[in-house]
Amino acid sequence: MEKIKPIAIYLPQFHPIPENDIWWGKGFTEWTNVTKAKPLFKGHYQPHIPMDIGYYDLRLEAARLAQEQMAKDYGIYGFCYYHYWFNGKRLLHEPLERKLKNPKEDLPFMLCWANENWTRAWDGKENEILIKQEYNNEDDVNHIRWLCAHVFLEERYIKVNGCPVFLVYRHNLLPNIKRTVQLWRDIAINEFGFKGLYLCFTESFGDRTNPLDIGFDAAVEFSAHSIIKNKLKYDRKTIWLQKLGLKRKIENVDVRDYEKGVEESINRRISNYKLYRSVTPSWDNTARKRENGIVAQGSSPALYYKWLKYIVKSFIPYSKEENFVFINAWNEWAEGNHLEPCEKYKYAYLEATKRALKSL
Repeated sequence: MEKIKPIAIYLPQFHPIPENDIWWGKGFTEWTNVTKAKPLFKGHYQPHIPMDIGYYDLRLEAARLAQEQMAKDYGIYGFCYYHYWFNGKRLLHEPLERKLKNPKEDLPFMLCWANENWTRAWDGKENEILIKQEYNNEDDVNHIRWLCAHVFLEERYIKVNGCPVFLVYRHNLLPNIKRTVQLWRDIAINEFGFKGLYLCFTESFGDRTNPLDIGFDAAVEFSAHSIIKNKLKYDRKTIWLQKLGLKRKIENVDVRDYEKGVEESINRRISNYKLYRSVTPSWDNTARKRENGIVAQGSSPALYYKWLKYIVKSFIPYSKEENFVFINAWNEWAEGNHLEPCEKYKYAYLEATKRALKSL
């Protein structure tokens, strides 16, 4: 059997939609922020400029096929698409819709429901809600029926023992999560003939809930939050300032310690519940938030390789099909967090991924 199946988190916001035209300006995509990014201090790596596939539009089959081939070439088993559902209204769904209609796009996939309110957080206005999540029983029913009928029946959809794998980003935002997941399971089994559902939530914002306590099957480590948890202490920051040739504080930029985040992940105590580990190549969301952003200083392909190698070598699958490791993310370009090649590092992160996976 395959010891692990590496899953890369996938952001679909690289095509224009009417809502973004209204909220952010005509033709807005994730590239709008990426191309406007500027270095905020000496040695600050911005902007991140993509290689090969370039500033792609995910409405194009050629771009999606190129991504899938690149993922296969470097050992990625499948993508986990962010899924945006607001009481029946979907956003940023066109890349997935086109994949579903195209058998040539054969990379396995799963979904993660990004179930937060959609706000202007990207430009520092978190309290301005653009579209709100409204949780209720009717929506729980409509949501799972739509998923089962339109996505989960797809052969390319990743399953565990015949049960579709579905992630929830913020389980704690749902008012009665145990009731919701039981309803979802009942509908999947009784109305659509599935053996069940394989439900996971992300350990976002430090959450360490036992998934069994709220009706889930497993948790997924959200490593992007782990590597921005630790602010650089004065002595560590001084080292980095010296490396960058600076003699004064980096003003107005929140700098975090990537290396310490990696060390804490490697030294994490094994949970007494099913937990799928995760790694993050790098982090810098100043393309979105400018001076209000966070930079995880110290990331490199070598450190990422060390981290991923440790995770894959130490992971013991829970069963033949419960063998996922997550890479967060494939293409979060405006967060400086991507496996896709850029002009600075070229294919170094992908090569590191392939070497770490071959170390099994």
